Amino acid sequence: MNKVPECLDMDALRSFVAGIDAGSFASAAQHLCRSTSAISAQLKKLEQQCGTALVMKKGRHLQLTRSGEQLMSYARRLLSLNDETLRAVRGEALQGEIRIGMQEDFGEALMPAILGAFNRQHPEVMLTARVDRNLPLLTALARHELDLALLWQAEPQAGTPLIGQCPLAWIYHPDIDLAGMLQRGEPLPLVVFDAPCVMRSRAIDALDAAAIPWRVVFTSHSLSGIWAALQAGLGVTLRTRAGMPDRLVTESQRLPPPGTLGIALARADRGEDPARTLLQQLIAEAALPFVQR
Repeated sequence: MNKVPECLDMDALRSFVAGIDAGSFASAAQHLCRSTSAISAQLKKLEQQCGTALVMKKGRHLQLTRSGEQLMSYARRLLSLNDETLRAVRGEALQGEIRIGMQEDFGEALMPAILGAFNRQHPEVMLTARVDRNLPLLTALARHELDLALLWQAEPQAGTPLIGQCPLAWIYHPDIDLAGMLQRGEPLPLVVFDAPCVMRSRAIDALDAAAIPWRVVFTSHSLSGIWAALQAGLGVTLRTRAGMPDRLVTESQRLPPPGTLGIALARADRGEDPARTLLQQLIAEAALPFVQR
């Protein structure tokens, strides 16, 4: 006789996702109007069903294990489908307003298709979008001018779920004689955003640690300006490959290891909202191809 497949508990999955999104299961318990012990019991049940640990403590924050990251991706989809099914059967339409901000890296490579599809499927939800850099997006969230923001996160932060780590790369035009420049000890020409910029800081720190001289030859307020300068052969930058023009190449041997940078989906604390929760899940899924496996 075939064994009946075991079913994951939807309430336990919801608690699992809420705990990671909130940064702690104590916060999730408050949010879900349940006791912390009940949430912990649900997590333990999930770990028993999966046969592995799903979370671990890192300082005062929770961090997903590799298995936890896998489950999180499926959990968001399962919860989204569960909620969508109930709304469809009950004849309920999503309503409300969502104000979303995003880093420029994702403005062209990720967001238009998601927002367009969401807008067509849920026309009664009013969407407004803003493309900006990290600091303005975080400021707008703090002022409740945005509901969601897809941004870079250098360090873990409570209440801001990390989607994953995105690989960085040294990017330049192949016409630049990078090998000869480094061999002659010439300062590496950098193309960067105006400060403050986490990738600018990462690039400078990495070059300083490797004793490679550098100089800033081009700064810009926009990513399009960075790409234009690189395609003109003005210098080298440290960024992700998201939206990288085809004419550019990456370097992995002669320059310091570029490392990774976290992608996070931050949200303003405005309570539960079905439309916002659904869009948050869709964005998190769409960002996964950018994440290091």
